[in-house]
Amino acid sequence: MKILVTGAAGFIGFHVSKRLLDRGDEVIGLDNLNDYYDVRLKEARLAQLTPRTKFRFMKMELSDRVAMAEMFRTERPQRVVHLAAQPGVRYSIQNPHAYIDSNLVGFINILEGCRHQEVQHLVYASSSSVYGANTTMPFSIHQNVDHPLSLYAATKKANELMAHTYSHLYHLPTTGLRFFTVYGPWGRPDMALYLFTKAILEGKPIDLFNEGQMRRDFTYVDDIVEGVVRVTDRVTTPNPEWDSNNPDPGTSQSPYRIYNIGNNNPVELLHLIDCLEKNLGKVTTKNLLPMQPGDVPATYADIDDLVRDCNFKPATSIEEGVKKFVTWYRGYHSC
Repeated sequence: MKILVTGAAGFIGFHVSKRLLDRGDEVIGLDNLNDYYDVRLKEARLAQLTPRTKFRFMKMELSDRVAMAEMFRTERPQRVVHLAAQPGVRYSIQNPHAYIDSNLVGFINILEGCRHQEVQHLVYASSSSVYGANTTMPFSIHQNVDHPLSLYAATKKANELMAHTYSHLYHLPTTGLRFFTVYGPWGRPDMALYLFTKAILEGKPIDLFNEGQMRRDFTYVDDIVEGVVRVTDRVTTPNPEWDSNNPDPGTSQSPYRIYNIGNNNPVELLHLIDCLEKNLGKVTTKNLLPMQPGDVPATYADIDDLVRDCNFKPATSIEEGVKKFVTWYRGYHSC
């Protein structure tokens, strides 16, 4: 199988690319290597992939309409795993245009490429942030998600709507994956686990928003990758039971699906820090701060549909996952 993976130098994209290569697929990795965080980490990830004979890297901007169209015409991927995006809830408040360029303009270029080259299946990253103002737990794909609390979340919701349109008009099979707080080796430096680890090792206090009462459905990256690969292999088909009088947001009469991929076990941030302190052998000072704009107090994934359709349920405990992350962190940073 020839698979295009966008964001191949990113956290999840790197791990997905590696997994696909390990099973024998040909991977075209695309990334713009922007400086949202340390480019050296992205280059180090790529250095793990580029020696592989079935991997080819292309540096490209998703928003470059001409270059993207030419790439699709030249490469003709059979399936696409679209993981490239401008991430970050708080950064979307500071730099909204970056999200429009990457997450909206870039996504329409992906859809157009898939449409014209008759790609078998487009799998793309959505986010748990689309649940926004929802408070009913666990979050279900069958809930309405029309009240995002950040521009980042709004762009991810928009991606789901755009994908449905292409599934309806052009019969393009699309599947959106709402990821829940992914963590693990080779993770992003702007994410909480990385920031906390760095601060604790440096003897600096850590900031805890919502007075430390945040709860997140932390999901280990290997579980995310397993879910992505299983979903990619299961090409979406229309739901014959979909009812236009009672429309289900998670499925469609078109070849369109949405899945949550989360650990199905929300963890208090204070417990995460406790796990970190035990693995690092150091105790930290905690600054308890109010809620940040755009944040939500808790996330919790309903994964019943993923379990039923793909026979998969994430199973890595926070204790095991944090231990593996700390081992990687110490090795990568030689500390």
